[in-house]
Amino acid sequence: MSTTQSLQVLLDRETDERDGLLAALQQAQMRAQAARAQTEQLIAYRDDYHRRWSGQFRTQATMDILRCYQDFSQRLEEAIAQQTRVATHAETQVQRAREALTAQEIRVASVRKLIERRIAEQQRAAERRDQKQTDEAAQRAAWRPTPA
Repeated sequence: MSTTQSLQVLLDRETDERDGLLAALQQAQMRAQAARAQTEQLIAYRDDYHRRWSGQFRTQATMDILRCYQDFSQRLEEAIAQQTRVATHAETQVQRAREALTAQEIRVASVRKLIERRIAEQQRAAERRDQKQTDEAAQRAAWRPTPA
């Protein structure tokens, strides 16, 4: 197997890995978007819940209802905090996936550049061989006696 063939196999493997990392990045972005959307939904629900009950408390409220309201509000705040942590973690995963993809793209570009250099080297070597053969043929022709 020639050097360029080996490098082509390496390029194919690195390209496949890059494609896998790209898919992983897209999945991480989708998970992060879903986590953000769920956080926003929880916040909107909390705000709506507070609006509805604040009107109810202006007219009448028993201590039991007030306690239930406060307990549920606290659980809702905990859920929002937890979902915010999930969204933050998902964003961190997106950033890591993006960094891994960038590093892999650099590796793919490096292998491509190496292949280009090897091909250019092989072309220069072939040109030198051709030139050497041409020079040798010219030299032999110069040393041959001409028929008189």
